[in-house]
Amino acid sequence: MSAETNDAMLELEAVTKSFGEGEARVEVLHGIDLRVRRGELVALVGPSGSGKSTLLNLIGLLDRATSGVLRVQGREVGPLDDAALTKLRGETLGFVFQFHHLVPALSVVENVMMPAALRAGGFDAAMRARATALLEAVGLKGQGERLPRQLSGGMQQRVAVARALMNDPPLVLADEPTGNLDTQSSDQVFELLRERHRELGTAFVIVTHDPTLAARCERVVRLVDGRVVADGTPDEVLEDRRARKA
Repeated sequence: MSAETNDAMLELEAVTKSFGEGEARVEVLHGIDLRVRRGELVALVGPSGSGKSTLLNLIGLLDRATSGVLRVQGREVGPLDDAALTKLRGETLGFVFQFHHLVPALSVVENVMMPAALRAGGFDAAMRARATALLEAVGLKGQGERLPRQLSGGMQQRVAVARALMNDPPLVLADEPTGNLDTQSSDQVFELLRERHRELGTAFVIVTHDPTLAARCERVVRLVDGRVVADGTPDEVLEDRRARKA
């Protein structure tokens, strides 16, 4: 195994995804080749319907590719059964969703503990201590016993970030994490993600329609019609997009 492969957090080779059968079959992803290194901060951009969410579902092990090879930390996921996929997902991935997806009946700290509790089969004191520390790290000290509905949208998204980090995943997937936030809250949430990236070396793949947010990442991958059409630095990819519009 080469040093280059050892550095890979995520690898996709000729990955396709189709839905339906026969004449109703629709191919959404067409031969995706993508590699994300450990500790890399990547923005995934593209117009609506370009396949970004479908690709994120495959990377997040929430769906299976129709063909091609997907590896997470060097492990090919195609042959794994559902139980093994669930285990790998819990050990490797964190998720930040656009709409928070917090459990309304649970306290803020219990929401943060959920990824660890699902693995362990319940809550414990050590989990609570770690979740409380994460809430403090995202600027929510003293908010743990409140319910999600008692927090603002920006604060709820910070809870979602803390929850994504609960198991110290080496890779965090974020689907429009600032899409429903005002400018100030959006900046704060993105800075939280970038801070964890810098401090812990966590890799991030962030789906976004916001070119300003994409420009603050290390690398930008652009999808159009289910194909990677550009992959490079923000200056290269976003400038290319502007040039095409000119």
